[in-house]
Amino acid sequence: MKISEIVHQRRATKAFHPTRKIPAEAVAELEELLRFSPSSINSQPWHFVVAGSDEGKARVAKATYGSTAYNAPKILNASYVVVFCARQDFDDAHLAAVIDQEEVDGRIANAEAKAGQLKGRGYYVNLHRFDRKDAQHWMEKQVYIAVGTLLLGAAALDVDACPIEGFDATVLDEELGLRARGLTSVVIVALGYSGGEDFNAKLPKSRLPVDRVISRI
Repeated sequence: MKISEIVHQRRATKAFHPTRKIPAEAVAELEELLRFSPSSINSQPWHFVVAGSDEGKARVAKATYGSTAYNAPKILNASYVVVFCARQDFDDAHLAAVIDQEEVDGRIANAEAKAGQLKGRGYYVNLHRFDRKDAQHWMEKQVYIAVGTLLLGAAALDVDACPIEGFDATVLDEELGLRARGLTSVVIVALGYSGGEDFNAKLPKSRLPVDRVISRI
């Protein structure tokens, strides 16, 4: 199937089938998509909490109440739920860990090249930490790249998904102990298969016309 066909067929699932589960091999592929998502300077400023048990999903759903209570059934009935987390700080230790791993994986030839990578990428990290003072927003932008990767990949695997921003991050961070790990929740993606009450599955796709969103120069 063409990529363009996949984007036409995928939709935000509004109601999941409560008993239909994603096969283990598909879950493994989805987790690999998360791990290999692209990020600026390969920064990988993220962590993904995957809830596949009823208990795990119930813990995530605690963050949906009041005005966002409508999102709780999506989380509880989904087969799997992914909580996308961003680092609270991009410190020197994290950058060093990323580059150390690249060295292990054969991307860095020698000590001189490694020092150059630390310096070059450190420039961009410090640009956001100290000059622009937008490091948190910068890291969250990378997290959303991973969200897009997962949504497209899920559709390619015939897995339905719904990104969810309507939740209380403070409650979820406390429930999952994220703050103590230097993390904060950013967005949730529910994964599974559309159920009979999924009204959005029956509606046509709608986007602005191409000439409104694409300019060719």
